Amino acid sequence: MIPFAAKLSAARAAGSLARLTGRGGTTLPGKLLLRLDSRAIERLSRNLPEGNVVVSATNGKTTTAAMISSILGREGKRLVHNRAGANMAGGIASTLAGASGWDGRRLDGTFGLFEVDEFWLGSVAEQLQPRALLLSNLFRDQLDRYGELETIAARWAAVAAEKPEHRPLILNADDPLVADLGRNRPRVTYFGVDDDSLAYSELQHASDSKHCRRCGTAYAYDAAYLAHLGHYHCPNCGARRPQPTVVARNVELRGIRSAAFDLHAAGGSVRVELPLPGLYNVYNALGAAALALELGATLNSVAAGLAAVKPAFGRAETVVMGSRDASLLLVKNPAGANEVLRTLALEAQELDLLGVLNDGIADGRDVSWVWDADWELLQGKVRRVTCAGTRAPELALRLKYAGVDPARLRVVEPLDEALDAALSDGTGSLYVLPTYTALIELKRLLSERGVSQEYWR
Repeated sequence: MIPFAAKLSAARAAGSLARLTGRGGTTLPGKLLLRLDSRAIERLSRNLPEGNVVVSATNGKTTTAAMISSILGREGKRLVHNRAGANMAGGIASTLAGASGWDGRRLDGTFGLFEVDEFWLGSVAEQLQPRALLLSNLFRDQLDRYGELETIAARWAAVAAEKPEHRPLILNADDPLVADLGRNRPRVTYFGVDDDSLAYSELQHASDSKHCRRCGTAYAYDAAYLAHLGHYHCPNCGARRPQPTVVARNVELRGIRSAAFDLHAAGGSVRVELPLPGLYNVYNALGAAALALELGATLNSVAAGLAAVKPAFGRAETVVMGSRDASLLLVKNPAGANEVLRTLALEAQELDLLGVLNDGIADGRDVSWVWDADWELLQGKVRRVTCAGTRAPELALRLKYAGVDPARLRVVEPLDEALDAALSDGTGSLYVLPTYTALIELKRLLSERGVSQEYWR
């Protein structure tokens, strides 16, 4: 039998070689290690003396984990964290392997913080055995890979049912599918938004969870904030949004720059100044705050950690390219895209955009979701849109139907050429809206040009 230390050494060597050849290395070491030892995540994570926590969601888990890291750092936690966003089993194993000693018995950190892909949550959590579990949202995403939301919800329900007396759940009260996971379960903390000034008069057409999970009746919404997130109740069986104990009130959205809100919790209230934009990041901050408070953090540490958070890889990250700022805003499904578009629509000046639509496996081969996103929010706000990627013409067509003047649209499929074209035509900020594989390609391109560091370093 091969000793575990030898397997670990082989996996690390594979990762080093991958990085030397410019292929990243955030998942390859872990994939090899799991091929050599299927229980490697369990073997390594049990050497974290303070245990670990897990964060999962369709949208925002990388940013939420970055927020938690910022808070817990102020609480003195030494973290082992998959900060590069590699959130499937291979990425978790790579993170643990990279933090471990030569024999895997000691880790360079005492507490694990892991974001986990929504589809992989069950198998990864079974090995990690987290102390607490934060589940933020479920939106329609990559239907050709993951299926309908109920498929994921059923998987999540099985995880949520494990160790009910010992594993706290932190759930988004405003997401009906997620909130229902806490039904009749002890040790649940709910978070949510309470600000009527942000509410739509009705559900957006791209909303997903519109029907009661208990009886199938359509929910009635008293306030709809973000896709299907909001205040809801079932007019048939009486099921309704749980009352959250971690709440955002008096929310202020400041376009692409920042947001602020009053954070109310059992220990009091505090004003949070968030250096990230959009209501979606207010929800991310609420989830991070709720988990951190469950772990014993103070409200002051929560507010300070949220105020100091840095944008996660490609999530409202801004880089300087020559004389222009370029803000990277990941879009990958209708709900997430709508919130990015809603945030951009708050900007006073005309917008220069670079949209990059790919149809790689990690994006989902079916890109029809762009027709469900509300690009109409940009009508009258656009100076120039450059469309790039493997499905660039389809993005340009969608924008044309959204009312963007065709004279302001151009298609330049190769990303490097499109980036140069977009940067050369204008003087203000450039907003880059890439899908997932496009974001990875873009980051690699920026690294080659010396603009930013590779995301795995």
